[in-house]
Parts: sequence; C-alpha cells; structure tokens
Amino acid sequence: MARPAEVVPTPAAPEPRDTTGATVAPPQRAMPRGTTWLDERVGLAKLGKAGLRKVFPDHWSFLLGEVALYAFVVLLITGIFLTIWFRPSMAEIEYAGTYELMRGRHVSEAFASTLDISFDVRGGLLVRQIHHWAALLFVAAVTAHMLRVFFTGAFRKPREVNWLIGVGLMATSLIAGFSGYSLPDDLLSGTGLRFVDGLIRSIPVIGTWAEFFVFGGQFPGELLISRLYMVHILLVPAIILGLISAHLALVVYHKHTQFPGPGRTEGNVVGYPLFPVYMAKAGGFFFIVFGALILMGATLSINQVWLYGPYNPAQVTAGSQPDWYMGWLEGALRLIPPGWESHWGGTTWTWAVFLPGVGLMGLLFTVLALWPFVEAKLTGDTSEHHLLDRPRNAPTRTALGVAGMACYGMFWINGANDIIATQFNVSLNAVTVAIRVLVFVAPVIAFIVTRRICLSLQRADRERVLHGSESGILVRDPEGGYAEAHAPISQEEAFALTQHKQYEPLEASETEDEQGVRRRDPNAVSGFTARMSRWFVGDDVRKPTAAEIEEAHHHDASDDDKPRQLV
Repeated sequence: MARPAEVVPTPAAPEPRDTTGATVAPPQRAMPRGTTWLDERVGLAKLGKAGLRKVFPDHWSFLLGEVALYAFVVLLITGIFLTIWFRPSMAEIEYAGTYELMRGRHVSEAFASTLDISFDVRGGLLVRQIHHWAALLFVAAVTAHMLRVFFTGAFRKPREVNWLIGVGLMATSLIAGFSGYSLPDDLLSGTGLRFVDGLIRSIPVIGTWAEFFVFGGQFPGELLISRLYMVHILLVPAIILGLISAHLALVVYHKHTQFPGPGRTEGNVVGYPLFPVYMAKAGGFFFIVFGALILMGATLSINQVWLYGPYNPAQVTAGSQPDWYMGWLEGALRLIPPGWESHWGGTTWTWAVFLPGVGLMGLLFTVLALWPFVEAKLTGDTSEHHLLDRPRNAPTRTALGVAGMACYGMFWINGANDIIATQFNVSLNAVTVAIRVLVFVAPVIAFIVTRRICLSLQRADRERVLHGSESGILVRDPEGGYAEAHAPISQEEAFALTQHKQYEPLEASETEDEQGVRRRDPNAVSGFTARMSRWFVGDDVRKPTAAEIEEAHHHDASDDDKPRQLV
C-alpha cells in the first residue's frame, strides 16, 4: 500500500486573472542571495518544499511526544550549564563553602561541587532544579506517549520498527535519569547505588565480575562517579539523540497517524502544514513547556542534597525513596520475602533480588518489544494501518494495558510501604501482605472491568449507528407507553463509528495432508494460536452491516408514522 497522501484543510486561493479573464501566472519571487547559495550546493529549495509543507494532524494526544522532545532540549541546555561547574570526582576534600552546617566535613569533590552550584553559583540552584524536573518530565512524557501509541494501535504495520525505537528510548531514559540522580554523591543517591549494586551482584554467574567492572572494585569503589558522569553527559545523550532522530525520521517517512473522522482514510493525512501553522504552534508549545519547568524549578524544591549529607556506605537515609520511575522496582523487591536463594556448586543464586529486579525489568521490555508481532499473529492482520484505533474497538488489548498499569501501580505503591505505614499508623507487615495479594488480584479485576466497559461502549456505538442518538424528548403512544425519540446521526459520525477493521478469530490449519504427511507451511495457524485468537477478538461486538442499517432506518421511519402524544 502506498504511503498516505497529505490533505491540508485550507481554502484554495483564487487564480489571478487579467481584464480579459485569462489566467495570469503569478510573479516569481527572487530568492535571497544566501538562500540561493545554499540551494545551489545542498538543494535547499527542494528540501524546503518537501519539508515545510509536511502535514501534521491536530489532536491533543500527539502533544505527549512533543513534551518529551522539549523536555530533552531543556535537559541539554541546563546540562551544559551544570557541566561547567560540576567536578566528577570521589576524591575526599574538606568542605569550605558557603553552607555552614556542612563546613569542615570531609566530602567528595562531587558533593562539594554540587553544594557550590546550589549556593555559590548565580542561578545554579534554579538550573539544578529545572534540570531535575525536566528529567522527571521527560521519562513521564515518554511513558505517556508509549501508552497512547499502545492503546490506539499506532505500533501496527508499518510502524513496528518505530515502536522498537520507542521501547529503546524508554529504557535509555531510565538509565539517563538514574545516572544523573547518582552524580551528587549524597546519602540518598548512594542508597540508590547500593540498590543497583545488589541487582548487579544478583545476576547469576557473572554478577561479581559485573560489579567489579562497574564500580572499579568492591562497592562503592573510587571511580564510579567519573564513570557515571561519562555515561550521563556523553554516552546516554548520544544514544537518546540518535533514537529521537530515527524516530522523527520514520514519522516523516510513514506520515503521521490520525484518529478516524470525516475525510480521513488510510490513504491520506488531514491536518496543517509544518510551515507556518504547525511550526508556530510547536514553537509556542516549547516555550510553554520551558516556562512550566522554570516555574517548577523556582517554586518546587527537589533533591535537597545538603539535607542528606555526603554518602557513607555505613548509613542509609530513613524513608529513602527513589525518583518515581524506579519506585516500581523498589516495590517489587520489598514484596519478595528475604532468604529466597539457591546454592549450586560454588555460586549463590539470589532469586529474591534477581527476579523482582533484573528479571522483572527484562520481562517488561521484552513484552513491550514483542507485542506488535504477537498481536499481528493473533489477528492475522498483514495490512498497513494509518488510522488509529479507538481503545474501545480493541477491548482485549485495552484491558491488557490497564491490567499492566494496575500491576505496575501495586509495585509502585509498595515502594513507599514504609511511608504509608508511618503516615497512616498501620502495620508495615499488613501493608506488604495486602499488596502481595493485590499485585495478583488487581490486574485481574482491572482486566475484567475494562474489557466489559469497552464491549459496552461498542454496543452503544452499534445502537447509535442503527437507531441514532437520543433526542431528549419523551413521547407517549396511544396505549400509554413512553419512549424517547431518536434523531439520526450524520454520515460523518457514522463513518467514524464504523471505520475500524473487524477481525475474525483465526481457524487452526490442517496439520497433515491427504497422505498423512505433516505439512510444513510457515503461515499455518496452530491450535494454540487459534485459541488465543478466539480469546483476543472472539467477543468483539460486530459492526452493523449496510443491510442492518437500512432495515433499522426503515423501521424507525415507519415508527415515526404512528400517532404519538407528546408529554
């Protein structure tokens, strides 16, 4: 299928004509000298004509990706400022800066430079807090953007590669956030590093070697901050920048997806051109995001390292909590009873740390990466998709997504089980046991309830197409019965409610031919795949056919002829 064409909903300008009525060719504008020089060498006019007229649809949910992009730009700007004064060294010095409560204590150069940025560099504390808030917003926007893509089916053919890039971007953003969070070498970030040290050592067979490689020896070592600094300002930003560039390039190549509506098909894009409309809107939105981050950095204090003090391996901060995007792993570790381990040969396999930490994270990103291919296998769909799904029209997918969010939420809440216990004056063990149950029960309840809601909404859409919308007027027939009159919906709305593709459950293929020889067909459907397909799409409410719509409209028209008494 050819890539969708672009449709710009702007009225065409009238052609200029002379006094005789003949069409006059518009005058050709001369290009500025500098532009001509570039055009002769790099084809600027051709690139500009193709790029500046690129059409983008207009919907609020598409701004989630833009928020992530703009937050990354703010991270780069503020990160350059912080790099000038930060000293990535674990060498011990005596603090002699402005903060009197810490003066005279032995701290690392990294911690001392963080205090200097906060108290001695003009605007340093503001930039530090903007940088931290932008990091949190970046991860949140990437996560929300991926959820939008998942629930609307924007990962389907031909965008599977872009989905994989998004999964990689999400994983890399976690590394970027955690590596930057650990650079100040304060007691809270050091507690987080102890957490990561335990995860690394729990990896079977190679855990100890990996720990020595990362920390340059036993924890905490003397090289970790300098290594994290290199990762945080060079390696990870370069990877993120490359992934974002590849992501945007594929968006331009495939054209943007769009929600169903009047005039929107799989073969076009309805929206506004990049220049001047979308460029002006995007530029304004960037300054809104930047301004909101500045406001948050100026009024909402975060990561007050001077309250925690320098890192000491013998100490742990009371009620320590990681940034929100690592809270779910913290909660998963707190759910597993300690002491769950095996001893094979000369090695110890610490399942209580490895499975909820390394294993759970690996499971999450593996499931996310494989999902587009799993769904294509269950539906047997090999066609291209440029129109998005309404979440209700994919009830099982939507229910699975909400169930995953419920499971994530239980882990995330348990990451603060000690805070919950102290603030609500309840038993810590009671909170942990309750969430151990809910982490299995809540996703099941969320799946059932969400799927039922989606199927009910599908039935409501079907009834709306067949019988129209409620008019709000009650009528009484001669027998005394009451009913509400329905008004027919427009053809545009009917199209939007019925344009989605309807899938039939797959049937299992014959495994043997007439001679009893086992078939070797790569496109064969196994019995397991057929059963899973029936579970995935078998309960979807069928769209009304053209004959059903015509019969329903004829029936409604005949009912209108009956005498009724208005109430």
